[in-house]
This record gives sequence, C-alpha cells and structure tokens, in this order.
Amino acid sequence: MVLSTTTGAKHVQDTAEPAVFGCEVDEAQRQSVSRVVDDDGSDFVTAREDRDLRRGLHQRHIGLIAIAGAIGTGLFLGLGGSIQTAGPLGALLGYGTVGLVVCAVQFALGEVTALFPVTGSFVRHAEVLIDPALGFAIGYNLVYGNCLSIPTEITAICVLFQYWTDVNSSVWIVVFICLTVIVGMSFIGIYGEVEFWFALLKIVFIVFLILLGLIIDLGGVSGMPRIGFRYWKEPGPFVEYIGSGSWGRFLAYWAVMSNAVFSFAGVESIAMAAAETRNPRVAIPRACKRVFIRVATFYILAVLVVGMLVSSDDPRLDDQSGTAAQSPFVIAASAAGLKGVPSVVNAVVITSAWSSSNQALLAGTRVLYGLALKKQAPAVFLRTTPWGVPYVCVLFFSAFMFLAFMSLSENALTVFWWLVDLTACGVLVSWITVLANHSRLMLAMRAQGIPLSRLPWHTKFTEFSTPIALVMCIVILLTAGFPVFTKGNWSTSNFVSSYLDIPLVITAFVLWKLVKRTKIVKLSEVPLTEALELAAGDVEPVPELPFWRKLVGALWD
Repeated sequence: MVLSTTTGAKHVQDTAEPAVFGCEVDEAQRQSVSRVVDDDGSDFVTAREDRDLRRGLHQRHIGLIAIAGAIGTGLFLGLGGSIQTAGPLGALLGYGTVGLVVCAVQFALGEVTALFPVTGSFVRHAEVLIDPALGFAIGYNLVYGNCLSIPTEITAICVLFQYWTDVNSSVWIVVFICLTVIVGMSFIGIYGEVEFWFALLKIVFIVFLILLGLIIDLGGVSGMPRIGFRYWKEPGPFVEYIGSGSWGRFLAYWAVMSNAVFSFAGVESIAMAAAETRNPRVAIPRACKRVFIRVATFYILAVLVVGMLVSSDDPRLDDQSGTAAQSPFVIAASAAGLKGVPSVVNAVVITSAWSSSNQALLAGTRVLYGLALKKQAPAVFLRTTPWGVPYVCVLFFSAFMFLAFMSLSENALTVFWWLVDLTACGVLVSWITVLANHSRLMLAMRAQGIPLSRLPWHTKFTEFSTPIALVMCIVILLTAGFPVFTKGNWSTSNFVSSYLDIPLVITAFVLWKLVKRTKIVKLSEVPLTEALELAAGDVEPVPELPFWRKLVGALWD
C-alpha cells in the first residue's frame, strides 16, 4: 500500500491483491481504485463500492442521457405556463437568463470534476473543498429532491393520459410505478439501453417540434395564414404580473425563473455518471461544454417558437384545463388542423416523463448508497443484488412514488406545479454547491501558489462567471416564492414548497457538524498537489475516429 499524507487529509492508493476486493480485477482496475480519507472518516471510492456495483454504462449511454436528461416535462408542459405568466419575450428572457447560469454551472462542474473525477461528483467535492458536513447535507438534499422528482414525473404522466381517456388516473400511476421499479431493479446496462433510446427519441422529437412550429408559423401548412410575430404585437411581448407597468413586467420575467430552473434540472448530474466512465478528465469537460450548448439551443428555440405560435392570453394555456391540451405544442398542432400530431406529441411526452423518472431513480439511489458507504445512512442501504443494484435503495425511493396519488384530486396540474416548486428549490441548492466548490478550488489554488493553468481543464470565463452565477442562484433561491409576500397572495402551501428545502439543508448541515465536530477545510489543506500529480499522468490519448463515426456519434460524443 502506498500512502502519501497532507495536513488534514490523506490520499490512499490501494495496491493490495485482488482477494481484498473479493473478485478478480486486472492491474489497470486495481490501480484505478483510489480513495481520499478526510478527518470525517468518509472516503471517495471504496473496496465495497468497487466490488458490489457494476460498471455497465458505456460512453454512448452517458453522453446521450446527459443531453436528454434535462428535456422532460419542464419543457413540454412548462413552457405554456411560462408564456402565460410572462409573455413570449418575458419567457424567452427568463429561460435565457437561467440558461446562462446553467452555462456557468456546467463549466464550473467540468473544471472541478476534471481534477477530482470521483463518484458522487459535487457531493464529494464539497467534503474535500468546503466541509464534510456540507457533503452530508447536500447528499441528503439530492436524496430528498429525487424522492420528489419521481412522483412529479408520474403526476405529469397522469395529466397527459387525461388528454386521451377518462380512465382513472390511479391505473396509470400503478402501471408507471411498476415499470419504473422494474427498470430500477434491472442491471445498469439495461437501464442504459432503455434510456439511450428514449433520450434519442426525445432529442429527435424536440427537433421535430421546433421545425414543425416554424413551418406552421411561416404559413407552410395548407389553410393556415402566416403568423410571424403577430402575438408579440398583440397581446404583446410581456405580460404584467402582480404589479403594473415596467415593475409588473419585470415581476413576470422573474416569476418564470423557478419554472426555468425546473426545466433545466438534470444537467448538473452529468458528472455523477461521467465520473465512472473511461478517461473522465477529458470526457467530462467535453460533455459539459457540449451538453450545455445543445440543451440551451433546444430550450431557447423551443421558447421562441412557442411564443410565436400561441398567444399569452390563450385560455387553453390555463392550468384549470387539467389535461395535456394546455401544452403549447398540442395547441399549435390542433390549430393547424394536423390530425394525429397532438396524439403523437402526447405519446412522446409520456415516454419523456417516464424517462426522467428513471433517471431520478438512478441518481437518487446511487447518492443514497454513497451516503451509506460513508456511514451517513443506515447500512441496510448497502445491500445489492448479484447484478450490482442497491435494491434496498430502490425500494426506499419506490415508497415515495406513491406521492403521485395526490394527483387524483380535482386539479392534477396544481399538484404538478407544487412539486415543481419543491424540486426547483433543491436544484438551486445543488447549483449553488457546484459553484461554491469551484470558488473554493480557485481560492485554494491561489492560497497554495499554484497557477490555474495547471488544472486539467480551465477557461478564463469561469473566473468571472462563477461568482456572478453564484449570486444569481442565491437571489433566485431566496426570491422564488416572492408572490406569497405580495398583498392578497399569501399561500401557505406555496410558501412551504418554495422555501422548505433551505431549512432542511441548513438543519442537516448543523446536525452533522455538531455530531461529528467537522471543521471547514482550510484552503492550505486542500489536497491539490496530490490531485494535480494524479491528473498529470491520468489522461489517456483520445483515438482519432473515422469521419462516419464522428457524424453518427455527433449527438452523444
């Protein structure tokens, strides 16, 4: 065993015989098993984790899933509400603002993960760069967030099925809970294949919708006049919200933020999957750059097209409809007289919602398993199937899927939006953590006199974008529920859904800090030297692919 120490942290590389791991491993696998043990006693990669889990996700799985992970109900169902709240230009600016924040988050995540390509991504980064108690708190925040994300998607599925049939929603809830659990219990490679094809379907579909929207808008459908930017002129590019005049238009733009955050949710999880892929120090930064560009392009174009097709005062956008008929894509296709298109839209959105629930289940169970490895969750969550699935974790998350039965009330979309607020709050906390980790890395580099150019991947852009995005995320988080503080708009449920996550994270942080007496990591004690040395010799050459492989793999490479 080779052991190198630094103040406050130890880097351990286990070179023991394969028998230590309880299974046969080759030399490359053995050398890849490394861990960092901090004062809290929690480690990154453990022998048990390496032994019990299976690495069945390939590069093509991760690349495409990462791109499509943020294309879900937030895009297909959420855009209508955003247009109705802020108008076409207000919604476009709102999504554009959050898109820039996501860009900063992705670049920050890429830089830190390229240096520390560890399982758990920014949860583990927080332990090394900030405080082990923060890693504990954020880990449980992710568990909590994914516990809500899954019933959110299942609730959306129920809403979508109401477009076709009056069959009791409980039937669809049971069906999709069963399907989600089956995929969650399957070998990780099966999940990868299922999500790969659903992700490809979502990407092709959103491209189709954008092109279809442009054709309808430009008068390319027989019998339909050219629309152009008609709705930007009447009823106008902005909608007043709560206030009047410029102040009302600004509040409308700001009110879109939570919905936009929920729509982009999932892009930060790319490193959790990519950290287990080959050559992560190259693959992760590349994926962070490309995923942002593609997802942002899809969203900005989708918001622009929807704002051109549907008027902000269209009554079909009203949540009271309780069906997928309020989807702006369905409204546009129906108005153009394209029979069958609304049903196709509905069907693909259903698969999209189920895909998102599968992804939330995978992310949540792996985070919970990681917490159990560090003895921050009951040891029972470490139990796995012979094919490497933490089945107790899956059963735990399955119990929360039954929250979807709340959608059996009179207005299913009310429940959907309530869960959206809860989820958006958790996403913002995750983004804040990613940006805080990156800020601490920059400060530690300067404190230890190490030039930023030594990082495996670094861009000057992040030195300015990270602090700006961090402030923006904090402001959006604190003002997400601002309507409840205005006269006559108080709602206890809206207040709780907008701010519940903040005291939960703070409480978890304080409790673990008091119980384990953890300390904030000193900038001089962050193990940068060891990490940089490992990074310098851990980048594999990227093989040159033939042109046809580059062309075919353009979406997920």
